[in-house]
Amino acid sequence: MTVSLNTRLCRRFGLTAPIVSAPMAMASGGRLAAAVSGAGGLGFIGGGYGADAEWVDAQFAAAGNVAVGCGFITWALAEREARAPGLYDSVLQRKPAAMFLSFGDLSGFAEAAKAADVPVFAQVQSVEGAREALAAGAEVIVAQGSEAGGHGAARGTMTLVPEVVDLVGERAIVLAAGGIADGRGLAAALMLGAEGVVMGTRFWASEEALVAEGFQAAALAADGDATLRSSLPDIARGLDWPRPYTIRTLGNEWTDHWRDVPGGPRDAEARAAYGKAVAAGDAQGAPAIAGEAVGLIRRVEPAADIVARVMREAQEALGR
Repeated sequence: MTVSLNTRLCRRFGLTAPIVSAPMAMASGGRLAAAVSGAGGLGFIGGGYGADAEWVDAQFAAAGNVAVGCGFITWALAEREARAPGLYDSVLQRKPAAMFLSFGDLSGFAEAAKAADVPVFAQVQSVEGAREALAAGAEVIVAQGSEAGGHGAARGTMTLVPEVVDLVGERAIVLAAGGIADGRGLAAALMLGAEGVVMGTRFWASEEALVAEGFQAAALAADGDATLRSSLPDIARGLDWPRPYTIRTLGNEWTDHWRDVPGGPRDAEARAAYGKAVAAGDAQGAPAIAGEAVGLIRRVEPAADIVARVMREAQEALGR
């Protein structure tokens, strides 16, 4: 039995797969974004904290002529634009497929994107966040559950997604994120009323991702029980993340040690050691940033193969 997955997301953005790759900071470069878009989904470059405009330019160059989007951590982008304005406007001038905004007040950035005729994806972690995204004019709302890797909050995907779907109705397209790494997850998201999925950890473990081999290997050896939420990596990087956001990583020797140290890794020596471990891909000296979906990932493979398999699995699951 063939099941159509031609959702509103697909029709709006000209996709053949209702699959979006998350704009993961430091991991989602132009090659990954282009590979996902080239396979029928929609790929995003992870602009992250907006600190390195040259890096963003280089990733758009790496994407070539393939239609991709770009995402930013909104509160950090606001701080960056206040110090040195221009990065956001320069990205809008490229006419990306969409802007993906997460973690903060997106109203001003959404207005600028609308003026530039660029659609806005708004990632939210609560029903109230979805209300705010609607008011700001987001065309796509990503309901992110706590299972997700990287930063997030407390709600679970299974209940947050249908609540947001019920709230939004036809006013915006809703996508599900958090703990989705295969066709069963896509099928479940569609049954919850979402029009597609955003996958982070599954594409983080792709050949095109800008992720050190040591971190990917640690993820392949782990299951979902091995992850935890904390603020330890943010402390080590000197990042003042606002509440209620924490970051999900794999647990390791480093998290085991610092979890019991009051104040965490704040001193210069600890921060330097953390940075050195990240640069070296040392999965014990720094934790891999990944979500509970690690337990569903068996190998690192090309992003296009991931898209194709997830689509096939979802069609089979819905057909049953």
